[in-house]
This record gives sequence, structure tokens and C-alpha cells, in this order.
Amino acid sequence: MNHWLKHPKTLILGPLALLLAAIVACGSSATATPVSAPPATTAPTEVPAAGSTTAPGATVAPTEAPAMTGPSGTLSVGQKELGPYFGSPKLAGNPQIFLNNAAPITETLGIHAFEGDAVLPMLAESWDISPDGQVWTYNIRKGVQFHKGFGEMTAEDVAFSFNQVANSEKHARASVANEIFFAETGSQTVTDEYTWVVDSGVPFSDVPILELLGTPRSVSAWIISKKQYEKEGEEEVNRNTAATGPWSIVEWKTGEFWTLEAVEDHWRQTPNFAEMIQWEIPEESARVAGFKTGQLDTFVMALDSISEVESVDGAMLMQVPNAAQSGLNFYGATHLNAKDSDEPWPNYDPELPWVSASADESTEDWQNAVKVRRALSIAIDRQTIIDELLLGFGHTNVLQGWGGPHEARYEDDMIWDYDPDAAKALLAEAGYPDGFDITLTPAIRGAPSEVEAREAIAQYWDDIGINVHFQNLPYGTLRPTLVARTYQGATCHSVSIRLAPTQGYASFTNASPFSYGAEHQFLEDNIAATKSSILNPDRVAAEDALARWNYDNVFAMTGLYVNDNIWPVGPNIQPWDGFIKQGDLRQINGFEYIKPR
Repeated sequence: MNHWLKHPKTLILGPLALLLAAIVACGSSATATPVSAPPATTAPTEVPAAGSTTAPGATVAPTEAPAMTGPSGTLSVGQKELGPYFGSPKLAGNPQIFLNNAAPITETLGIHAFEGDAVLPMLAESWDISPDGQVWTYNIRKGVQFHKGFGEMTAEDVAFSFNQVANSEKHARASVANEIFFAETGSQTVTDEYTWVVDSGVPFSDVPILELLGTPRSVSAWIISKKQYEKEGEEEVNRNTAATGPWSIVEWKTGEFWTLEAVEDHWRQTPNFAEMIQWEIPEESARVAGFKTGQLDTFVMALDSISEVESVDGAMLMQVPNAAQSGLNFYGATHLNAKDSDEPWPNYDPELPWVSASADESTEDWQNAVKVRRALSIAIDRQTIIDELLLGFGHTNVLQGWGGPHEARYEDDMIWDYDPDAAKALLAEAGYPDGFDITLTPAIRGAPSEVEAREAIAQYWDDIGINVHFQNLPYGTLRPTLVARTYQGATCHSVSIRLAPTQGYASFTNASPFSYGAEHQFLEDNIAATKSSILNPDRVAAEDALARWNYDNVFAMTGLYVNDNIWPVGPNIQPWDGFIKQGDLRQINGFEYIKPR
């Protein structure tokens, strides 16, 4: 799953002017004991069909029993982007959703295993599924305490929290949560303090359900205190959340830091450090400098910083294979009217070269738009990006959401050959021999070299005559324009490796709060089929039909590459290899298992 890359050697330290001067270095400077590499494992694979099995029993992610008298010291982490702290399932957006459960401040009913593809019970002791996949019974764990003195978590808190997600205008899976857990034709019932029974009204695939249950992911449904909400109100819940994780939010300042304190005697794993400070440091050079001077213990790192980390005496690197997948999205081809409206979405514009005035695939308009999108795709030299910017830590990919084990299902002709001459010819055939203007914005979400790779794409497009307006924005600024369907242009998104391709399809539907910029009736019909398939063969067939159509039309799921991740381990902390949760590996996780050296 994750293993040692190599051990750094020499020491290079010097006076550096940092904005991080106030950060307190933590732990001792003892030399690390070398740890042998555990066997590598594969990326997550598909889960069993909902109707064929019940979930695992009351298995919890394994914990160690560290010899310690209590948490002590400070763990300092460098992040690219934090933004203001949000803890409400209804009000929080990315990146806060992911950071909350990667830390974790919040917890969910399930947790991704340290190895393999399983979603194990966490805040739920177990769940049972009816044979038809329609009724799920969640058996809630007893004795779990909320932060800030708000007492024991019960099924009432679980139902309340899922309702918050379902009614969110920001959560990327709000429509899915509403459709499954609060369906008009179904029901959800708290039968006693520790039992929640959900009837979705119609059979549902387990994949989108497990996506909401499992952490760490940016699309999970986490549990907060209903009592806090009723006593202190929505704003206090959002800014000073009583959740259940090993870390509790203490203080935060927008654009600067989040301070978290360890939850002693936590039901699952008490952190070894008394405090964790997550610092927002947008510049890679500043994060590297903070690490080299000992002010950061670990940080979100670009791969070209490996040599800098290697220069720090006692530092180490952990390699996490198949950590994420990146895709290219074209915005504006929203061929369905805005939800609950007779008007198109604001970003729909058939004057954009990559958008057709017709949703009919047989028309010349549609075919010309396909030629433009295909030209933009084959103009990108994916392998060179991997070799030069990812330093070989990755491989090319065809469709967004299909990275990892699902790549074996591509048909033989599904490949993006780098061919700038063919790209120019396609543009000429489509009526754009002199190119056109397009805005390209990287979605900054914690993946290595994500800005640099997008800058390379801008250059490849420039080489075929496209005038690219490169826009480098914080994701917190970009995302509202995607939610509102006002953005026109292209983005490059990094997402996690999916349990199944179905997992990412919700963001290509008309009902989704979040959008990747393209909607079509073919997607609506076939995505609905994937979500309602409780048998794996039925779901796979619908997914494969979506793959074929999206590749042929270069429409909504164009892939770029799958990348590994490299996490730096400072000389004041021990590696936590073996305690990295699968699910979403774009960001560092497992902080509660990190020990000082």
C-alpha cells in the first residue's frame, strides 16, 4: 500500500526568512530506527454487490498501544490551502470537507481500510442490507463521545447529520444523500438510540452509499452533535464543531492556520501529540523551507521537492502508490436546462468551440465540437508530463474516474496518442484553423505538481494555436463558479481512486450541486442505471456503456494520468507506514497515529 522510497542523507540548513517563524518545532531529534518495507498492495478494487452480502462485522481499523502517559508536543503540518474552518455538513465545501476527515476532526459511519478496498465500520458497529439492496440497517456504536462536552452520539445525531448533507448547497453528494436516505418513496427511521433504518424506496447500488459512509474522502457524510446545533445554532456548529474525531478544532484564522487539540481517551485512537497546527502555505518553496528548518514536520509536497527533503538529516519519504487520478474537464456543454427551470444553465454557450448547439450526436455541430475536444486531448503529451513533472511517479489514463483497477476494462482502441499535427488538422476541419481562446484553471486540491502539469497543458495547447488564458486560483474561489454553472473554459481536477467508476458519476448529473461542466441525457439515463444496479454485472455494463460514449465523444470524463504520492517525514516524527487510510490519498492522513521520535 505504502512503503519507503529512500532515506535522505546530508544536512543543508541556513538562515531563511519565513512567514512561519512562529511555528514551534515538535518532538525530539533522535535518529530514526530504519523500518523495513511492508509488501506492496494493489489499489482499491470493486466492492461486493449490496444484495449479495452484509458488511463486515464490528471491525475497527487497528490501533497501536503506545507506551505513553498522554499526548504531548505539537505536530506541525504545511498545507497548500485551508481557507476558513467549516465543520457543518450543510455549509462546508472543499477543501474543508476533506481536511476535516483527513485530520480527522470529524468521523463517519465507515472508514477505508489501511490496505485493500474495504469500507469498514467506524461510528457504525455494523450494517445489514436487505437482499434487494433497498433497506440498510445501521447499528450505531455505543459510548462514542462528542467534543466539547455534548455527550454521547446516538442514532438521532446520525439521522440529523445525513439530513444536513442532503440539504447542502455545497456538498458534492447532496443530491445522492437526498435520493438514497430521504427518498420520497422511502423512509428513514430511528428505531432506538443505536439503530437507524433507511429504506431508499427503490433498490440502490452499494457504491454511492459506501462513498458517503467511508472516510477519508471529500464526499463523505460526517456526524455532528444535534444537541449542539439546537443549543448553539448553525453558525457555532460550523465554526466550533462538536464532532467525534481524535482531534478537536480549537482556533483558526482564514488563510493562516487551524489549531487542533488531541482528544484524550478517544474511543478509537488517542493522538500521540497534544496539538496539531495546520498552516496554510500556498508557496511550495516556503513549505520546503519550513520543513528544512524544522518548523514543519510534514507537508503537502511537489515531487520536484524530493531532493530538498533528501537533504535534511534524518528525514524520510513515504511513497503511496495510485494516490490520485487527474482529468480534463470542458465547461459549458450543459445540454440540459438548469434544475427546476426552463432556462439553460448560465455557462451553456454554443458559441464556445468545444460546445455544440445541438445535443444530437448525428449533427455536424455536435461532430465539430467533438473534433475540438479531441484535438485538445491529443495535443497533450501525457507521458512527458509524467516523466518530467511527476518524475515517473505515475502512468497515463484515458478516462477520469477510471484510474486504478478499473483501467483493465478499457477497450483496446481507448488511448490518447500524443499527436499535435492531427490535433491541428482536427481544429481546421472543425472550422478553427487559427485556433481560439480558452480559459484553463487548475483545481488546486493537494495533488503533486498539479499547477505545473496544468501549465504544461497550456503550453501544449499554445503549440497548436490555442490562445490559453491560464488562471491560477485557490480552489475555494474556483469551486463556487463550478457549483453555480457559471464557469466557461477547462479545468484539470485531481480526484481519488474510486471504489467503482459509479462513485464519481454523480457530479455529471443535472441534480448535483457540484458540476464538471457537462450534462447530457445519455449521462442522465446511464448514470441512473449504475446507481440502481444492485448486481455487479448490471452496474459494470452501465459503466462500460458510459466509458465508450464518453471516449467516443470526448465529452465529460477525459483522463490525464494516475499519480503516486510522496509524503515527507521530518526528523522529529516517526513514519506511520501501515497506518495510512485508503480512500483519498491526495492529502496526508493518519495524523492520529504519528509518534514523535
